Amino acid sequence: MKSLAVLAAAATALVASAAFAQTPEMAPPPAAAPLCLHSQDIDHTKAPDDHTVLIYMRGGKIWQSKLRGLCPQISFNGFSYDATPPDDLCPNVQIIRVIRTGTMCSMGPLEPYTPPPKTSM
Repeated sequence: MKSLAVLAAAATALVASAAFAQTPEMAPPPAAAPLCLHSQDIDHTKAPDDHTVLIYMRGGKIWQSKLRGLCPQISFNGFSYDATPPDDLCPNVQIIRVIRTGTMCSMGPLEPYTPPPKTSM
């Protein structure tokens, strides 16, 4: 009888541990965005609209930053930036400047970006 109770307790513990191991809290976290991008690794940048900056890295990775507010004419005129700190482009602290108007805008966080599939005509 004693061995049956021990066996039942072990089975219960095994089921409980298996259920615990499958909880979402135990899943590995998604890949985090880098703290900063090294300027020498940036191939080019683009502003597809007045709210978004895309950063194309050497090697093919693309990062997206939603600007903290509307940045008028950035998609038409382009932008420049001085890396902050030197040699790094850091989200949430980086200020960019619209080329023709001089408007200054703040970058938000970086997120990995995948371009939408191209449609054929």
